[in-house]
Amino acid sequence: MAPSFDTDQFARDLARDAADAIVYADAAGVIQFWNTGATRVFGFDAAEAIGRSLDIIIPANLRQRHWDGYNATMQTGRTRYGAGDLLAVPALRKDGARISVEFTIVPFHDAAGRMVGIAAILRDVTKRFEEMKALRAQLRQAGSGAKSA
Repeated sequence: MAPSFDTDQFARDLARDAADAIVYADAAGVIQFWNTGATRVFGFDAAEAIGRSLDIIIPANLRQRHWDGYNATMQTGRTRYGAGDLLAVPALRKDGARISVEFTIVPFHDAAGRMVGIAAILRDVTKRFEEMKALRAQLRQAGSGAKSA
């Protein structure tokens, strides 16, 4: 007889070992979960990240906008991003390098329906972003060269 499938163990292993970063922050924006993918993407290990503010991965010039939206979501229980919406933003690595990430969010509610935190599943897309930026620059250059000929 085949062993039964343990859904809870599967979920724990998937969240812990996924290649993409999975980060969960509580209602105050304090990191409570940080997987091995987050360590790979951002450079902080779990011991360095858990218990700290999301500010460790948010560029300083974007923090106010981030916290305005985050706090509004926590207060209202609603986010302007729908399930599965793919968001793209700059982020920070431990070494201070800016990277480009795409991510989706999963809001978490308590039994009374109040927001208690948000998980984000993030992927480093810096290489693709830089390639697209270079292609756009080449297209602009080619377009301006054709106009002056």
